[in-house]
Order: sequence, then C-alpha cells, then structure tokens
Amino acid sequence: MAKMRIVKTPSTSKKLSKLTMRRNVGRHEIRRRGLEASYTATEAKNEFGHVLEQAIQGITVLITKHHSPRAVLISMDQFKALEAAHQLKLNTLTEQFDTLLERMQTPKARRGMAAAFGANNKQLGKAAVVAARKRGLTTASNTSRKKLGKSAVAAARKRA
Repeated sequence: MAKMRIVKTPSTSKKLSKLTMRRNVGRHEIRRRGLEASYTATEAKNEFGHVLEQAIQGITVLITKHHSPRAVLISMDQFKALEAAHQLKLNTLTEQFDTLLERMQTPKARRGMAAAFGANNKQLGKAAVVAARKRGLTTASNTSRKKLGKSAVAAARKRA
C-alpha cells in the first residue's frame, strides 16, 4: 500500500485536524458533511486501529464487501443515542396501548361491543353510515354513488 503525504497549509490544517490523518486518501474518502468513511473488508482488517480511531472520533465507518455495504462501525455515543431513541419510541407506543386498553375496558365500551357482536347486517350498515357522517367521510356524491352501486348489485342478483 503506497503512503500519500499530506501537506498542511494554513487553510487546510483546520479541515485535517477535524478529520483524521489518512494514509490512503484516494481510497478512503471521508464525506465532510456526514462524517462518514468507507473501507473494504480487507482494508478494514488491515488498518483496524485506524478505522477504530475514526469510529471513536464520531465518524461513521462503512465497511463494504464486493462493492456493497455489509457493516457499519460507530462510536459508543452514537450507539447509545440510537438505543435511547428506540427505547423512547417503545415507551411511547406502550403508553398509547395502555390508554387505548383502558378506554376499551369501560362498561360503556363493553356494552357497545356486545351490541356490535349481536347486531344484524342492517344495524351494522346503519351504524357504519352514522360513524362515517360523524367523521365527515361521506358526502352527497359518495352517497349517490353508493345508491347507484346498490342498484347495480340488486339488478345482478335479480338476473342470477
């Protein structure tokens, strides 16, 4: 592996101090905005100390094999942040589920479910229309289309 010499000038010294000094600059481009480096699996194995140091500094290291991404190496801080975000989402979902379950356990909800399971098709249809109107899902054009659809279904039943 050929080593490339990096010359520090006043304008580039800040950029180089933020990023890490790299030996094989052409192959290991670091995307400056996202702080991401890419290595092949063999290069990562051969330069593991350097790759690990980049990850510790907060640079996301992408490891590829046969030109496709296979693994990512991140710092513990980044990992803990990802883990905390996952836990926060799980806690939110748990709270929402508990709230919904509480609402379903009330006597009014139980009576409603008993009525729904005991209802015939006509009663269920009326209840669905009432609920749709409450939510604003049905308009005059929708109801006229439904009537046309029902008449077409009735005509097909008569033919059969």
